[in-house]
Order: sequence, then C-alpha cells, then structure tokens
Amino acid sequence: MKTRSRWPLFAMVIAMLLLAACGGGQAPATTEETTPAAAPVAAPVQEGGCPAVTVANSQGVPAGAFPQQYELAEFQELAGCELTFQENPNIAALNARISGNLTELPPVAERLPEEPLVVAPYEEIGVYGGVLDGMSNATEAGTSDLLSVRHVNLFRYADDLQTVVPNVAKSFTWNEDFTELTIELRAGHRWSDGEPFTAEDIVFWYNDLILNKNIYSETPSRWLFDGQPMQVEALDDVTVKITFPVPTPGIVNRFAADYGQPFQPKHFLSQFHIDYNADADKLAAEKGFDSWADLLNNYYGASDWKDVPSPLLDGTDTIVVPTLESHILVEETTEGRKLVANPFFHMVDTAGNQLPYINEINERYIPDAEVRNLKLTNGEVDYKSQAVFIENFPLYKENEQKGNYRIDLPQGLGEAGFYSFNVNHKDPEMRRIFEDLRFRQAMSLALNRDEINEVVYLGQGVPQQAVPIEPATVSFITEEMLNYMIEYDPDQANALLDEMGLADVDGDGFRERLDGSPFVVQIQYSNQGAPIRLHELVKEYWEAVGVRIQLKEVTSDEYREQGNNNDLDVTVWKNDGTSAPIISQDITMMVPPFGDYFNPGTGFEWATWKATGGAGGVEPPDDVKKVYELAGEFIRYPLGSEESDRIGREIIELHVKNLWKIGVVGNLVAPVYRHNKVGNIPDFTVQSYDYYWAYPFRPQQWFLRE
Repeated sequence: MKTRSRWPLFAMVIAMLLLAACGGGQAPATTEETTPAAAPVAAPVQEGGCPAVTVANSQGVPAGAFPQQYELAEFQELAGCELTFQENPNIAALNARISGNLTELPPVAERLPEEPLVVAPYEEIGVYGGVLDGMSNATEAGTSDLLSVRHVNLFRYADDLQTVVPNVAKSFTWNEDFTELTIELRAGHRWSDGEPFTAEDIVFWYNDLILNKNIYSETPSRWLFDGQPMQVEALDDVTVKITFPVPTPGIVNRFAADYGQPFQPKHFLSQFHIDYNADADKLAAEKGFDSWADLLNNYYGASDWKDVPSPLLDGTDTIVVPTLESHILVEETTEGRKLVANPFFHMVDTAGNQLPYINEINERYIPDAEVRNLKLTNGEVDYKSQAVFIENFPLYKENEQKGNYRIDLPQGLGEAGFYSFNVNHKDPEMRRIFEDLRFRQAMSLALNRDEINEVVYLGQGVPQQAVPIEPATVSFITEEMLNYMIEYDPDQANALLDEMGLADVDGDGFRERLDGSPFVVQIQYSNQGAPIRLHELVKEYWEAVGVRIQLKEVTSDEYREQGNNNDLDVTVWKNDGTSAPIISQDITMMVPPFGDYFNPGTGFEWATWKATGGAGGVEPPDDVKKVYELAGEFIRYPLGSEESDRIGREIIELHVKNLWKIGVVGNLVAPVYRHNKVGNIPDFTVQSYDYYWAYPFRPQQWFLRE
C-alpha cells in the first residue's frame, strides 16, 4: 500500500503565522465606510425619567428575575420610575417599504405590547440608523448566522448559555411530570403588519399546519413525542397549554434555541387555507397553483425556515408573511435580500426606545470562498460566524487593522467534522463493504488526526471520535469514549482491510471491491460543511491504505438533496445539532439516519423500517434497535439528572462501538468576525449553530456607529 510523509515543517509555519497574527495589539485603523441610507440618530435618553441601565452600568437598579432584561412592571418597580416610549425617527420611511403594511403608523406606545420586554444594552444606549451588511454563501447556504440576528422565539438562552429567559412569551410553567406546559404571551403584542398576535397563532401553527396532511403528508418527527402528537389549545388570548403524551422537559430548550418558530400569523395564512376559506382552491388556481395547499406553502415555506426563497423572488406576490422578528423582508433577488426594522417589534431599551436600533439588514450571496474572504478582509461585512473556518484565521488576523474589524476564536460547539459511510448504500457491493464494522474501524485508524489538527485546525483542537452529543455540554462522556480508535495506525488499518478480502488485484496500489470490480469512494462535499483542506488530507490518508477516493465539491443544496436521497457514498459535515439545547428534546442525531435534512448521516433504510413499523426499508441490527429505545427514554428526563446521564452514557457507548460516524478533531475553537463599527456586540463565548449563532447575544440592541 502507498505511504506518505508527515508535514512537520508546514504545520510549524502555520503555527508561527498564527502566533504572529495573534500578537501586536495596535488600535484598529479607521477606514472609510459606506454612507447608510439614513444618517444615524442617537436614541434619546430620558431626562428625569428612568435610568438608562446597561449591563456595564446598572445605575443602581437591581437585576431582574432574568439576566440583562426586565418585564415592564418589574423594571419600573425596581427603578422607581415610569417608562415612556420613543420610536426610531426613520420608522415611517422604513414602514413605507413594507408592502401591505399600514400607510400611517399609530404612535409607538400603541405599537408595543402592553408589557414590552425591557432590554438592558451591553454598553450604552444605542444609535438609530444604518445598514448591517451581511454575507451568505447562497440563498439557502451559510445564511443562518445572519438569520439569527433578527430571530425571535418563545424563549431565548441568555448569553451564559445556561438560563432560558422570556422573549416572545412572557412566562411559562410546567406541571409536576413535565407533560403540560403553560405559556403566557404578552397582551397587545402585534405582528409586523399591526394585526394582533394571540394564542390562536400558536394553535393554528400546530393544528392547521403541522398536523395537516395536505401541508405535511407525514407529521414531522420532531413534532411527535413517542410517535404521538402533542395537543395545543388556547385557554384565552394570551395563554396556551401544550400537553405531551410523555414527559418532555427539554422542549423549552427547543423553543429557546431552534430556528423554527411555533407560531404563524393565522390572520394572513388562513386566507389560503381551505378550512378557513371555502374559495381557497379557486384563489390558488387564479395565482397559478394546483391546490390551496401549494399556494399556502408558497408563503408558509418561506417563513418556517427563513432562508427559503419568498414570493418576492418568484414574483407571485409583493407581500411576505408578517413576522414577529426585529426585521422584515422588503426586497429579494438572486443576489441577496434586504430587510427593514419591524415597526411593531416588542422590545424597548431601558430608556424606552423601541428596538431594534439598526434600520436595515443587507444580505449578499457570495458563492466563491475566495471572494468571501476578500470581502471579510476588506471590512465589507459587519458580522459573520457561519462558514468562517479556522484554517483562514491567520489571514483574517493579519488584515484586522486594514479592515477595521475583530476576529475572535471562541469555543466552537458542534464544529467537529465527521465522515459517515453509507451502511444502507443502494449498491449492494458498496453496502457489503460499508456495513462491515472492520471497514469503518480501518478508516478511523488510517486518519492522522494529530497532523490534521496541526494543518487544518492550527493545533487548536484535540483528536476525538465522533459522538452524537457535544461532550462540552454534558458530563457523562468519558475520555475513553472520545479516544476510541483514534490512534494513527495505518498498519492495523491495512490488516483489517486485508482481513475483509479487499485486495489490490491489479497491482495499482488500490484495492478492488469484494467482487473484484473497481472500488472507488466518492466524497462529495460542500465548502459550508467543513474545511476543504480536511477532505484533501483525508483523501491522502485513505488512499495510503489502498482505498481510492474521488473528491467533488458541490453546492450545499446539491449535497443535501443527494444525501437525503441516500445517493452519497459518504456524508461529511460538521457534527452540529448535538449540544445540550438540541439533544435534550430531539433524538435526531442519536438515531438513523443520525442527522436531519440539513446535515444527513447514514442508515436511511433503517429509518424507513422504523417509520413503517417494519413494512419497508431494512431491519437494523440489534445495536440500532437498542439506540432507538434508549433515545426515546433519554429525552423524558431533565438533562443532567441521574437517569439522563445513565441513558446518555449507554447511547454514546453504542455509537463509538459502531462508528456510524467517524470523528476527526474536536474541542475546537472557531472564528467570529465583527466589524468595529458595530456597537453593543459582546465577545461571543461560543460559535455555535446549536445555540443559534448570535441569538443569545441580543442583536436587537446592537447598533452601528457613525
């Protein structure tokens, strides 16, 4: 078999670059910036009114029940004042760009809920105005970090990443066995078009969309609990009760970190729904759709996952779905999106100024990685954390001063890459190889993780096996589990492949399949999923033990389509969706296909067998059946409890034993990019999709300096 040399000199040079780039410390140079659409205007600070409390200066006002925020009555009592409200002076002009909105806005006090959420800014009362410049890879690729800037959900993780705090909802309570969750909303809360937001919007989302067979032919598994739906009912306009068929304590974490929002504007979407409009099919035909469900999905599909192209792009309408988010879409092309501040947003700062401070968001699609790096180093972007890889950190650090930005390296949860061989491959001969545990063991032993860590991750990570739960967020994963078969042992890898009967028949240095035909493993990858250099090194290691590899870069959409159609030899991505907020309420990463649509894994035929009760697919081995059983039990207990830890440990043991995903390097740090003109933006403690990027760090109180 082939051999290859180590790269100590290259790794040393990279390490020196990193060290040099991290040194210095001169103040960033000021660069000329694009003039925003409207000149920044200082938000007023009330004189003789409430103290302008910030995280940096409490003004003597005690902390509230939750970190860095207050309910209105709570703040007024603690501060001994009565808060009055001010609006963004640009809001009327911004509202005029929102198609379908009121032409004349009511006063700001009437646009806010009766009890708005009062937010303490990090450093100072901000400045109104400006355009936040963002960048994504494509329409549905590398965009969720920017989506998180405007995101809201019922709750939110505070920036300690431990405390769940109110957001859209005012409060929540559980019954004793975690089967009934009661949520209180904010009286007087309004959608971005001014219509009331009530408990009926949550009921409509679940009963009329999620459970409707015309919208979802099968109810999404993430909204089933032990295979059964939850029950959602409105007790009154501001109170919702959700009843679960089994204890589900972790669901609050989903409502605090998930991209999906468990509310939809009934007043808007019901016009397309046959249960509410008898003429919905007729309306669909007039707009060129085959059915009312197709027409409704034209709008709903664009609001459940916010980077799906909206009706603005295909020209079917000039109106987008009303939102509760801080900004609403007003323009969309194949080159990007533009959004403006929501005039009915439910937050104010401690001086009574309605948030958000930032007038507009401008998102541009840049598919080429080199062009994206150029725009970052030129300082043309205000915030970026997704698809920004540590391999480029020296480049970013070197250009900080020129570009007038900061690049930091917080802990990267869910950033560890994985390789998952298709054990249910459509080709019987490929399946025969991949389902043999010896093959997966050999492929793990053939990886030189120490070298990968130095070359790709600049020595900042730790060689580590893949597990379906992020080790940094739980206490039950041991070093022994993480170190399983991670030693670099090409001799043992070769021995295992030889034992399988994968021989080099024609003497070209590469093994043939068990039937004697050519054996070629194609790795299709998206540059969003993991560093390209990682795949190049992995190709070298695996070819060194005689397994021929073909690399092919594809778009994220192409990768996901083929992965979810079970058409890939290997799935490769970051191991996200594994941190505490996710695994406490969602077993997706623990059971086949060990992933979701955005990050597919392996075992699709096993998943079909499970979903059909054995009527379809392929019956899985006993270890997979056991994982299904354990995972369903795992989420019935509060994360961190004795029962949760015991079950979680068993799940991890089965995963590392079977190597359904092969890990490379974990415990990573990952870059977060911030332009220096962005105010009130804190140091991120993590870079993580699992906590939804910027969402815990309160982007609504970010502002742009002049």
